[in-house]
Formats: sequence, C-alpha cells, structure tokens
Amino acid sequence: MNIAVVDDEAIARKMMSRILTRAGYQVEAFAAARPFLAKMEQYPFTVVFLDLRLPDMGGMDVLTHIKTRHQATEVIVVTGYGSIENAVEATKKGAFHYLTKPCRKHDLCLMAERVAEKINLRRENIRQKSNAGNNGLLPGFIGNSAAMRAIFETIDKVAQVNCNVLLEAETGTGKQLTARAIHELGPRKQKPFVYFNCGGFTEELICSELFGHEQGAFTGASARKIGLFESAAGGTVLLDEIGEMPMSMQVKLLHVLQERQILRVGGTRPIDLNIRIIAATNKDLKQLIAQDKFREDLYYRLNVVTISLPRLCERREDIPLLVHHFITKVNKAFSKNIKTVSAPALDLLMHYSFPGNVRELENIIQHAAALSEGEKLFPEDFPDRLRKLTAKYNFNEDFLPMDEVEKKHISKILAKTGYNIKTASKILKMSRTTLWRRMKKYRLANYPSP
Repeated sequence: MNIAVVDDEAIARKMMSRILTRAGYQVEAFAAARPFLAKMEQYPFTVVFLDLRLPDMGGMDVLTHIKTRHQATEVIVVTGYGSIENAVEATKKGAFHYLTKPCRKHDLCLMAERVAEKINLRRENIRQKSNAGNNGLLPGFIGNSAAMRAIFETIDKVAQVNCNVLLEAETGTGKQLTARAIHELGPRKQKPFVYFNCGGFTEELICSELFGHEQGAFTGASARKIGLFESAAGGTVLLDEIGEMPMSMQVKLLHVLQERQILRVGGTRPIDLNIRIIAATNKDLKQLIAQDKFREDLYYRLNVVTISLPRLCERREDIPLLVHHFITKVNKAFSKNIKTVSAPALDLLMHYSFPGNVRELENIIQHAAALSEGEKLFPEDFPDRLRKLTAKYNFNEDFLPMDEVEKKHISKILAKTGYNIKTASKILKMSRTTLWRRMKKYRLANYPSP
C-alpha cells in the first residue's frame, strides 16, 4: 500500500512520513497540492493523508479532484482543532476519516490499518464476484486459481491508473474481457469502450477507421467520418493484434500517443484526444522488434503496464468452474437441460492441452451439448480430436499427477503386504520414516507412528 502525505508544514510532514514508513508502508511526501496531483496522474496513491490548508490549492478542491478521477483512492483529512467542522464536511464528500493535529503515532497507524482493511475487503469482493462468474465488476471472468486471482488483483490496480496497458496472451484467453474489465473498473466506465482489430488491414483503411476523414479526402469520401479514436472521447480504445499493424502506421500511432492529438485524413486542424489505449497481442513483440517489424519506441509507449494472461492449461483447476458456466450458457442458447459432465468426460478435459484455450473449451461444450440427448455429457459427445485421445489413452490411469501416481502405488503395495510397514518400505526402497510421512500425507488408512 503506497501512501502520500500532503502537508505544507515541514515538521508535520516529516513526522507523519517517518511514522508510516517505520510501520512498513511506502510513503511519499509533498509540500503542495499541484506536485502531488501531477504525481497522482502518473501513479495514483492508494491512501492520501491530506492537509486542508495548502499554499497553492484548497484542500476541499484537492479532495474533490481525487474522488472524481481516482475513486479507489482513500483520503484521510488532517487538520487543526479549529477546522474540525471542515474535516467533518470532507468526510461527507468522500474522505475516509479525519485526524486532528498533532497526529499521534497510534492514531496514524490505526487509521492506515483501517484503510488497508477496507481496500483488501473491496478487492476480495471483486475477486469473489469474478470467481462466481456473475455480472458484477468483472463480467465474464471465471476462475479461482492462483493465476487468475493474480490477474484479478492486477486488473483492480491498473484500472485506477490512467496509463497505457499491453495485454500479452494467446488467442482465446480473454484479452477483450480483460480490457473491458479495466475500462469498467476505472473512472472512464461511463464513456465508450471501442474495439479495433489491427490485423489484415492496409494503412489507408486503418487511418480512415481510427482517425476518420474529411469530405473529399479521397475518392468515395462523400461525407465527413468521425474515427474510432475521436468517437471514444473520454473512454477506452482496445487495439487488438497490435503486432499486425503496418510499420508506417506505427509511426502515426506513436505520434498519437506522444501528442494526444489526431488529424482526420484530409484534415488540417488537430483534434485533442482524451482516451486510454489498451493494446493486445498474441505475438512476441520483442522478437518482432529484433526482426525490424515493430518499433521499439512504440513498444515502450504501449508497455507502461503489461498483463500476461495465462493459458488454460496453466490454470487447469478452473476447468470445472468453466465447464459449469458454459453448460449454463448452452442450456439457455440451445434450450437444453444438461446438468453436468460424466467423470470420464471431465477427466478427459482436465488432461487435454487446449491449444485454443478457454474459447476452445466453450466450443467443445457447445458441440457436446448439441449432440447430447440426456442430462449428462460423455466423452463420446466431444469432437473427434478428443474422442481419439480417449481411444488412445486411459486418462484415469496414465495421465495422473505425480502425487496421485505415488499415492496409488504406495496404497497398492501396502494392501499387498497387509500394511506391513517393514516389508512395504523394503519393496518401495524407502525408509520406514519416509513411508510413514507419505502415508500421513496421502491419508492412507490409520498410519502408524515411525
């Protein structure tokens, strides 16, 4: 949790910074409002201890600015005894609480702890809504794996920061969902979210679509057209497959990112932009840079924050949740009454590589549901590529995790030796103490003491 202390009194500012730093927080101090607000735009603070009397700007105005542009930031007002009424008014306008000067060490640390609890609770609520797959703050996301919990937390943080984001992920992992979640969780959520795929278009067409054009700019331009950048005013633009953008167009995009202005094709008057750009790619941009197919300066403009989405095979524990979610969707779409998948079918899905990621899993469930006539899905309902794997392998035995293989083998030896630990340990070529630990780990019968 990073904290800003904004106070024009040097002694108070240094004292609060020292106490909070010793309590384990990252602290940055400011003597005036404007330097603080400038830094806030680059990297918003989680918590702000704000003095209401500042030399260059009113404390109430600073509070209003923070709560308008950085809704997730919590503000604790710091004031003298003579201004308690103002502090109370500040809490009505969104401040978390207030402290009176001189601030005691106990009060400062306690307030920081309470804010941390509130922030953690809010993030946990976001994760729970995401894991449940409801229509909450992260619509469409399903997962409770460590990999996805980390993604949810990153989305929650970066949504509040007005910076460019680069999404690196394979096809079918949810790049568009991620971009939309960043938009919906941030201060631009009431403004447009615009999607554009950069792949397979000429520079002229990309220019026309992104920048728009004036009437008569080229043959066929019979009227003025507003481009996607301009139409997304105040909102977010997702540039998918950014690695496919022609090099000549990359120069123009770099200019947009630097100047925050565009020119319509055939236009002469620059148009100011207030948009957030999220770029997505399933290619290795660094490799494209080495091949002179992508501009390095554009890469670093886009790559302020990178989010790398995990492949489905990297979060297999989410597959049962995803299967349940897709069954619910397909029941509505196909007017079916499927309730679950059989154990062999789920076992097959748990060990499949999913080169098409989550999108492929949804396709598999749709295929199976279309062919199924019952309330349960079986391996024979799956596409040919999965049925062939079923015929080739016995997934129940041959594709188990290492721990499960070890558990099954130890259990078999123990059964054959009548749970004679001495004999079993010789066959397994492990000490009796090690065997006892394995039996305890895998909960095999009433494990004896070593």
